[in-house]
Amino acid sequence: MYTGDVNPSLGQQIHLHSFIHLYLLKDTLHLNVKNAVVVVGDLYVGKTSLINRFCKDNFDRDYKATIGVDFEIERFEIIGIPYNLQIWDTAGQEKFKCIASAYYRGAEVIITVFDLADIQTLDHTKQWLEDALRENEPDSSFIFLVGTKKDLSDAVCERTELDAIRFANEMQAEYWSVSAKTGENVKEFFSRVAALAFEQSMIKELEKTAGHMAQIGAGNLISMLSFGFCMYFPCLQSEGLRKFFKQ
Repeated sequence: MYTGDVNPSLGQQIHLHSFIHLYLLKDTLHLNVKNAVVVVGDLYVGKTSLINRFCKDNFDRDYKATIGVDFEIERFEIIGIPYNLQIWDTAGQEKFKCIASAYYRGAEVIITVFDLADIQTLDHTKQWLEDALRENEPDSSFIFLVGTKKDLSDAVCERTELDAIRFANEMQAEYWSVSAKTGENVKEFFSRVAALAFEQSMIKELEKTAGHMAQIGAGNLISMLSFGFCMYFPCLQSEGLRKFFKQ
């Protein structure tokens, strides 16, 4: 599965007016967007390896269990707006669940991880998701189901993926299969995570500030943003933004 990179292509044509209005939004509102992501799942499924491949572009064959909770921040810019993706790596051991659950709260994205070579870890994802959702407001988080170790036997992965797709539909989650070892789909997956979370944050920010911008003579800004977002982020052309810009 491939969704493209979050950041716009350097070779993409830029519409000057859209760029100016997007730039004004950044400077006028002093935006600094951050989103919290929590990664949950059984012991040994590859949660830490997945995060390390994305944040550090490496793969460590020597397994080290996460104690309690670990934390990574990936910093980058989207259309000149500083953006932090805060990724909480939770332990898979039962004894650390009470510690990890405190970090579930306020997660804009919940990533439930399982091992494609171990069907039992897929069965457990429902409970992991329930635990994480219990700490958050209903419908406040994007949900992903991620199968790791895609580099293993195709036959094994294909059998598990049939069940995984069914699980994802029941969870109302988006399903991805990845390999932290080879890097397959890892960048694309986290690009998708960042794109959706950033978009949701921008919609909330625009809703909060629309009245204020009209008062300072920036009433045309929102209508121009529709064109600008579509040009910079083809992956952000969601129903949420379309509805907002039609207002």
